[in-house]
Amino acid sequence: NMDRTENHERIQAVEKLFGSSGRPLYQPGRVLIGEGRLMKGCRRGPQPKVFFLFNDVLVYGNILLARRWYNRQKIIPLEDIQLEDMEDSLTMKNQWLLQTPRKSFLVAAASAEEKEAWISHITDCQSTLPRWDPSRARPSFAVAWVPDEASCTCMRCSRQFSATQRRHHCRKCGFLVCGRCSKHRAVIGHIHPEKHLRICSVCSSSLLGLGNPVESCQRGGSDGRFSSDKDYDAGIIKDSTDVL
Repeated sequence: NMDRTENHERIQAVEKLFGSSGRPLYQPGRVLIGEGRLMKGCRRGPQPKVFFLFNDVLVYGNILLARRWYNRQKIIPLEDIQLEDMEDSLTMKNQWLLQTPRKSFLVAAASAEEKEAWISHITDCQSTLPRWDPSRARPSFAVAWVPDEASCTCMRCSRQFSATQRRHHCRKCGFLVCGRCSKHRAVIGHIHPEKHLRICSVCSSSLLGLGNPVESCQRGGSDGRFSSDKDYDAGIIKDSTDVL
């Protein structure tokens, strides 16, 4: 009883850190395993985020005031996660790839030991999930976006990016592309079952070859920008559940 009470209090403390912007986290059977600060690969470079590991979900958010105030809470069911070890890069050491059907991104720890601990704890929690079967068919995973600073030219036509020639991301391959090379939209079911998302010309041809419907963007400015692209270019996918 004392352990359950202590766990309940710890989860309530996490809820308070996110304030009214966060979703309730406590539910019967949920246990807080640990927490820590990790670097998350974002389109404008690595950013520090706070992560909380529970026995069934991984929660992360923006750090407004360390250990006192967080926002932009995201919740990922552990059953949707696949981890892949990655070599160090110039900008992120001790990193690994966290893949989910809707969004995938790189995360990095402060040391190799901390990285190993996070990966071990996540996989241990996954192994205790009631319906966890590592041999089951894996779903399609979203690709991790190429960071903005990785290229100053379109990765399809080599056109130079500028103040008027903006960077965009293809939601299927993750490449940095210009507006002319990303005027098509398609539903990518594992990311969102209904929204038509920006895709590049190469992925458009690939989808058409497989018989999938593709729309040509006729709205927005000369770069073919949808108003809804603002949310996706910021790495934010909004829906009623705010689960990512």
